[in-house]
Amino acid sequence: MTGRVLIIAGSDSGGGAGIQADIKTVTALGGFAMTAVTAITVQNTLGVTGIHPIPLEIVTAQARSVLDDLGADTIKTGMLGTVQMVETVCALLDGYAAIPAIIDPVMIAKGGHPLLEARGIAAIRDLLVPRAALLTPNAPEAAALTGLSVETLDDLRRAGEALMALGARAVLMKGGHLQGDLVTDLLLTPDGETLLQGPRIDSRHTHGTGCTLASACATGLAQAMSLPEAVSRARAYVIKAIETAPGLGSGHGPLNHGWPFGRLEP
Repeated sequence: MTGRVLIIAGSDSGGGAGIQADIKTVTALGGFAMTAVTAITVQNTLGVTGIHPIPLEIVTAQARSVLDDLGADTIKTGMLGTVQMVETVCALLDGYAAIPAIIDPVMIAKGGHPLLEARGIAAIRDLLVPRAALLTPNAPEAAALTGLSVETLDDLRRAGEALMALGARAVLMKGGHLQGDLVTDLLLTPDGETLLQGPRIDSRHTHGTGCTLASACATGLAQAMSLPEAVSRARAYVIKAIETAPGLGSGHGPLNHGWPFGRLEP
């Protein structure tokens, strides 16, 4: 049940999001994580204070080195940062088109720091979205990509349908930014929609939830789970990781990615 996942994303020095969260998630769910690092960030629970992009040719070389030797069952993308990086990753995906791509359209860090240049939004919309086997936007990301207001469940549905019309084969619309005591996520596929709901967890320890959820979905798909099964397990994993968060840091703290191995006590 291993499942090989290549993660193309940025590094988080605080360990709560990005490549670090991705590796922890894939490992905790029984998969095998591999990486192509797109950027090194300087960050902790209080925010991002620096970003150092990795040269495009090095990102390509990392990915090709892994794919041509170990192979992958899914590819998950996260922080890309620039139009040039989006174009580079799209060229990579085209070279390995048989491998499903799980696209997390990372734009803004939890603390508000931009992780994608403004011109990159159009590149993600026009180039990356059509290559997504599964797209996992939150409400602000979906709004940026579609130009639609995303504040209600109906808005989530409309934006998700618009993203599928742009070429995504399936879309997991994350509803955590919407108001209300219930958090509703919406999985849209050509076969219909699935609502996933649960009570909102009152916690400041939610840094990296988007990265974690997308990587958990990528792991399930790499392990030959159906899309609804992979999403359901991923969501349950994230909820437990928030509930058992270790309470680290003074800002938006990290999740407990290792809870399947035994809880890390706060």
